Amino acid sequence: MTLSTLSKISIAALTFASLSVSATIVEFTVSYGTSTETFKVNLHDETTPITVTNFLKYVTDEDYNNTVVHRVEPGFVMQAGGFEFTGKLPLDAIPTDNAIKNEPIYSNVRGTIAMAKVSGNENSATSQWFINLSDNSGGDPKLDIQNGGFTVFGEIVEGMDKVDAIAALSLCGSTPMPNYTAEQCADTSFVPGTENFVTIVSAVVSDSTVNSADSLTPVKNTSIPVTPPVTPTPPKSSSGGGSIAWFGLAFTALVSIRRFFKK
Repeated sequence: MTLSTLSKISIAALTFASLSVSATIVEFTVSYGTSTETFKVNLHDETTPITVTNFLKYVTDEDYNNTVVHRVEPGFVMQAGGFEFTGKLPLDAIPTDNAIKNEPIYSNVRGTIAMAKVSGNENSATSQWFINLSDNSGGDPKLDIQNGGFTVFGEIVEGMDKVDAIAALSLCGSTPMPNYTAEQCADTSFVPGTENFVTIVSAVVSDSTVNSADSLTPVKNTSIPVTPPVTPTPPKSSSGGGSIAWFGLAFTALVSIRRFFKK
């Protein structure tokens, strides 16, 4: 094989690699009840490349299609990307790829999207993500430093009002479930329908311009100390008894979606 041929192969490989992380805007179509809404996320593909590449693989593999928003903590986060409803409870976990390295470059302010992970393991993110409904960089928990800091890898550029509307839906435990009554939630024999969940119908790339994030002004995470912090004790859940890991991938409420419901 000639040097010229090797050079061409190398250039082609580099081109493919750059294309694999070039998509910067992803559009989500979400359905609940009789409503269908969309919101768009602009990804920080050049500054959080590991996280964006991982996220885009789930998008292009259509792994997020027909999954549900399984957790809302009002005024805190909306979490998805891990479970689907197949006509029975508990919800089914979707297959995941290998965990990725943490990239806590940006701050967890309102309107940003970040990766969920296992408590006590900063490099454990797989498929689940959450949207910050408020400025969660400080306070309790302080997401910019908790568990090594949660990786913000993009921000909502269109449709944050739609995300807020989902977060305002009635909850069964921590799961948003429109048109689902307190009695139904408490009844262990009652099985909800698809219309009772917030379903991500699709997540697709809508803009593959690699530098579209140049127009964004993300807030830098300046809270990560030089020495690793001691992971603080997770706060008590507002939707269930006892302390739980705020972003544990083994989502406790899904064991029985009704268990944590409070009238």
